[in-house]
Amino acid sequence: MSDAIVVGAGPAGALLAYMLASRGVPVTLLERQTDFSREFRGEILMPSGIAAMHEAGLRPQFDALPNLPIGTAQLFRGERLVFTAPLDGLPVHPRVVPQPAMLEMIVAKASKFHGFKLERGVTVRDLIYEKDRVVGVHADTLEGPRDFRGDFVIACDGRTSVIRKRAALPQDRIMQGFDVVWGHVPGQFPDARTARGYIGSGHLLIMYPSPEGHTQIGWVIDKGTFGDIKKMGERWIDELAPHVSPDVRQYLAANKTGLAHPFLLDVICDRLREWTAPGLLLIGDAAHPMSPVGGQGINVALRDAVVTANHLGRALKMHSDEATLDFAARNIQAERWPEITTIQDMQQIGPRFLLSNSLLSRIIVSTPMIAFAKTFLASYIARRFDPFLNGATRVVTEL
Repeated sequence: MSDAIVVGAGPAGALLAYMLASRGVPVTLLERQTDFSREFRGEILMPSGIAAMHEAGLRPQFDALPNLPIGTAQLFRGERLVFTAPLDGLPVHPRVVPQPAMLEMIVAKASKFHGFKLERGVTVRDLIYEKDRVVGVHADTLEGPRDFRGDFVIACDGRTSVIRKRAALPQDRIMQGFDVVWGHVPGQFPDARTARGYIGSGHLLIMYPSPEGHTQIGWVIDKGTFGDIKKMGERWIDELAPHVSPDVRQYLAANKTGLAHPFLLDVICDRLREWTAPGLLLIGDAAHPMSPVGGQGINVALRDAVVTANHLGRALKMHSDEATLDFAARNIQAERWPEITTIQDMQQIGPRFLLSNSLLSRIIVSTPMIAFAKTFLASYIARRFDPFLNGATRVVTEL
């Protein structure tokens, strides 16, 4: 039996480690933080991500987590409601699921398997090579420097991946002209089941409720302007007022203190041309950081984990030779590549029109054009949006 090292206990790393351990593969999961009690941004699970959790065999545990199904999505242009999409007719609702609770559940389930080890407080610094093959990682732990060695290393350490930097794999960057300012406000506004979006000339605001009793707010800004917003203090909320409906305006004004300390999502969207090197595989944001458009990051990461468990799980369990392990890793990229490229390409369309002040953009997001699209293009738009909900390819567990 070969053993694996998984770097990063985010959604992809935690789920992959669980799935490998459940198949009898010895796996060590390395996590930089000592717990999961920190701020997460991507907490909306689409049906595609929920299906991945079910495919992993965690349906009862996942369904028991604190969660909030989104029942309605509303789109506003400034103060005016222009479109309401009831989601109750979907076979599976998008859900807001707090990541700390989900990750703790996954690693708790994984810990029931004899071959699983979770090492918290471990900061990976570099790769260990022998004869041009990755055989482990150098890390700092709470007790001091330590090396972790294994037959295969899988990097799931996110968009700021150290493994990605050290491996120096070639990438294709998709330039982004915006960032997102995130904050949360007390109370579930307007209710516990509705998500809202506000569009206007060069502006986009999204808000959705959380099962933890607050409302998450994301404001799209021009890339690089966050410093100016921080200098405004509480006054940055006033900048939103002209672009939202009166009820939201009042809600934000009444909760300025809660939003006074926003944090930034530096929007990155790119993909490695090669996710693998001998002895090494990168998945999730480590391999292909996703734009926040469509809420895809966590969902494609979970789907990456299922496919990785299918290919590498089988090879590691059979104690395959190095060439077979590397071949399995390349097959993972080959299987996941069509979905990643499809979704990343789709993610570029909305910002091109919604976040521009061009004449074409103003026409497209005008009230008459939105009404026309709602009346005559609804079914076409729904089909185009389906990959955001259900994924672009089929992902199932292969035992």
